Amino acid sequence: MRMLQAPIFKTIGRAALTAIAFYYTFVFINLGTIWIFDRGIVIELGLVFVYLLVIFWSNGEIASFFKKRSLNAFLPFQKLVIEGLVAFLNNFIICFFCIFLPYLLIIKLFRFHVEISPMRVRLAFFVSSIISLFFYYFVERENTKAQLQQELLRAEQLQKENFKAQLELLKNQVDPHFLFNSLNVLNSLIYKDQQQASDFLNQLSTVYRLTLDNSAKPVVTLQDELQLVEAYIFLMQTRLGNKLQFQINLPPESMSKALPSAALQMLIENAIKHNGSTTKKPLQIRIYAENDSVIVENDLQPRTTPVTSTKVGLNNIISRYRYLSDRPVRIEKTAQTFRVVLPLLPLDRYEDATY
Repeated sequence: MRMLQAPIFKTIGRAALTAIAFYYTFVFINLGTIWIFDRGIVIELGLVFVYLLVIFWSNGEIASFFKKRSLNAFLPFQKLVIEGLVAFLNNFIICFFCIFLPYLLIIKLFRFHVEISPMRVRLAFFVSSIISLFFYYFVERENTKAQLQQELLRAEQLQKENFKAQLELLKNQVDPHFLFNSLNVLNSLIYKDQQQASDFLNQLSTVYRLTLDNSAKPVVTLQDELQLVEAYIFLMQTRLGNKLQFQINLPPESMSKALPSAALQMLIENAIKHNGSTTKKPLQIRIYAENDSVIVENDLQPRTTPVTSTKVGLNNIISRYRYLSDRPVRIEKTAQTFRVVLPLLPLDRYEDATY
């Protein structure tokens, strides 16, 4: 709410200061002084303030409209002319409905004896058009360009974070320890249960395939992420047996929502890495949805020999969310549990994004 209020108050303040500055400039030109204030000036100043407020808002909408539509059929100069004509027409309409029409109604309502000369009307339209075009081209349009540059910068930063996530994930999955354990399990299964060995190998290849397939995507659906998680869980449970237990409770309607690629897998990996487990006290990991978020929660069972943590994975997830959404990642730790809350994102917002 505060984020929405700040631009509104800023626009109101800018309109008020601009109205006072321009109005008293013309008062000085006509009368040679600014030390004048009466009921008529209050009315005129109020109308100018409303006019500028609407102009600033509508200019922002026009700039946003032309930013979203590339108008490839026109040359750059032609686009500028079209934008200028739209801004000019917009000013003409707003000037009529926010200044002249209310002014005439106020004169009739209060029976003021004021004569409005055609020269003054033409001058007002001319000056207001210049003001409107000035604010559109040199203020609003520049603000739109700055916002576009910020979005491009965010995209570049997100790309770097994605590359870091891919590197971290691939590093962990080709880490000699991970690979040694996986191959060791596979070797023992070949002699015990060839079918289970085949299933293990298939799931191991699934982990690598999904990691590579999703590596270029800023976000994936929860359903796609769950495929990676289930394959990874199969590998871990095959290796650790009853020492590791999972509970997954995700409603179907949340499956089409999005989250950063490999985020769940990295959190599960962290939970296994930093917590001990035995057959008598297995490590419980729960994945469930709540308040349009997906939560990864595990019991706190610190290892007797602490594992050195670089926190690269968790920090990377937090950084990616900072670029993708205004909703932050929440980390909640108690004496018994550790949980990470990942907001689910609308997929359509990122479907056409290129990073």
